[in-house]
Amino acid sequence: MNLSGVLMLFGIALATAQNNTSYWQQHVDYKMDIDMDVENYRYEGRQVLTYTNNSPDTLNSVYYHLYFNAFQPGSEMDSRLQNIPDPDGRMVNNLGTKENPKYESRIAKLSPSEIGYIKVKSLKQNGKAVTYNVEGTVLEVSLNKGILPGESATFTMEFDGQVPVQIRRSGRNSKDGVALSMTQWYPKMAEYDFQGWHTSPYIAREFQGVWGDFDVKLTIDKDYVVGGTGYLQNPNEIGYNYEKEGTQVKRPRGKKLTWHFKAPMVHDFTWAADPEYIHDKLETESGVTLHFLYKNDPEIVANWKKVQGPTAELLAYFNEHIGPYPWKQYSVIQGGDGGMEYAMCTLIAGGKRYGSLFGTTAHEMAHAWFQHLLATNESKYEWMDEGFTSYISTLAENHVENKNPVNPSIGSYKGYYYIVKSGVEQPQTTHADRYNYNAAYSIAAYSKGAVFLSQLGYVIGQDNLKETIKRYYNDFKFKHPTPNDFKRVAEKVSGIHLDWYLTDWTQTTNTIDYGIKGVTAEGNKTKVTMERIGLMPMPIDVIVTYNDGSQEYFYAPLRMMRGKKPTNPYTNTKRTVLPDWAWAYPTYDFTIDKSKSEIKSIVIDPNGFMADINKDNNTYSE
Repeated sequence: MNLSGVLMLFGIALATAQNNTSYWQQHVDYKMDIDMDVENYRYEGRQVLTYTNNSPDTLNSVYYHLYFNAFQPGSEMDSRLQNIPDPDGRMVNNLGTKENPKYESRIAKLSPSEIGYIKVKSLKQNGKAVTYNVEGTVLEVSLNKGILPGESATFTMEFDGQVPVQIRRSGRNSKDGVALSMTQWYPKMAEYDFQGWHTSPYIAREFQGVWGDFDVKLTIDKDYVVGGTGYLQNPNEIGYNYEKEGTQVKRPRGKKLTWHFKAPMVHDFTWAADPEYIHDKLETESGVTLHFLYKNDPEIVANWKKVQGPTAELLAYFNEHIGPYPWKQYSVIQGGDGGMEYAMCTLIAGGKRYGSLFGTTAHEMAHAWFQHLLATNESKYEWMDEGFTSYISTLAENHVENKNPVNPSIGSYKGYYYIVKSGVEQPQTTHADRYNYNAAYSIAAYSKGAVFLSQLGYVIGQDNLKETIKRYYNDFKFKHPTPNDFKRVAEKVSGIHLDWYLTDWTQTTNTIDYGIKGVTAEGNKTKVTMERIGLMPMPIDVIVTYNDGSQEYFYAPLRMMRGKKPTNPYTNTKRTVLPDWAWAYPTYDFTIDKSKSEIKSIVIDPNGFMADINKDNNTYSE
């Protein structure tokens, strides 16, 4: 073949490769009819699932998650509880002491009537039976005919389920007395994306789902009040005006009623039900209706009433500082075993302490953006889900409560410092199930994830960080963004290169440690020598305070940033931009145009936004 022919083929191959990098995501629509027996906590289901293959690949198999199968003796979740040094206290009994614990998995003790399960009775692809196999919490399906790129297939499934006694997000008869917390309760199609199938077993952690529309009919005892994902379609039929007054009226005759919900463009569907739920609603200025469902318990009612106004303020804050909440309703529901986010709702336990109820509501509501609008893979990038949520919910709480701390995320920094000193830290790229300790997971996801954003503001400037969050929402809402997607948004907004930041902070356990090594008089001037002790690079803020009370801000950009933060974070303080500091040089000198005798103190990052693990060497003082 001549040279021109080779070049032509190369051009075609290059174009194909480039096209393969363009974004795509799968789509799935669910129609489900569920018949719930509240006496034995079993339910029968029929699911019609339309799956659209928007990938460039032909799919010869598909996979479903059967999450309830984790709540059985001998499951992977059971085994993990018995083998991790610090198991989730909500799922074990401590047969020892606090000092010498001896943990026993409560799942291991469940009887057949107490376990959870989802049993598939039949499954058809386009009307023809397919071969399938259940492996723990994953259903493996071999297709009769591959689903070509751009094609859709309809899967019809009959299944039975049983709600587990053990509460872990979902379950029956919670410690608060909520009858049914129905999360992860249906056969859920696994995600397929540019990385392939995501079929992690359910061991303990978070979830991922395919975007689509849900149409769910739930038949349940007529005395039960239901809330959760979606919009109620038939309030008159069930004698319950859920969308308007939220008051129960005369119910139709018969033992059961069918609640019909629809939810557009979500990747999950959750519901909770109890015969004693109080249901309040609040219309907000944005047009979103807030629903609150909670038990008629005298110890909690006042707090559940009190939190409603602040919840509307939280919604307004997130709308302004991230982007508009796109659905018509959001429900805060008592249930589960702590706090957990779901599409258009959250399940929250308790309510006896207002501060806890408000803080949990703030965190879980923020997840409506950082997970249910910006749907990262929680198993792989749990720090984006939990960390970003922790960061923005802390800001929102401070706003609602009129607090203005210098560093709002100081609690997250403390958590990060703790795990560094513990010696058990693992990189944030660790799969959520693969941490040696639950504490290491929690701090990596929540604390270190929040510090990622807070510290990014230190690197690129707070105004750029605020704009980055808004642009991230605009560019990636209703998508499945990755860490690199967020990094690129921040780079485009700030003009600063940030690959070093994403790499060191999330893919390693490298730490930040800068110090003031020496301060030397040089005539009427002063030479300051700083040193980099840790492996992770950072730009450096230095505040010099003089004996007369005046201050000066010296800023040393990091060379590999290829830019600098545009604004002075220390208002009313003169800023001097120093030459770039290249990471490979362990020390860095700069000169102050005043004598050493005029200097009271020199401090690196006095506001504490840089996660320096040893602040003892950050200060020089006479």
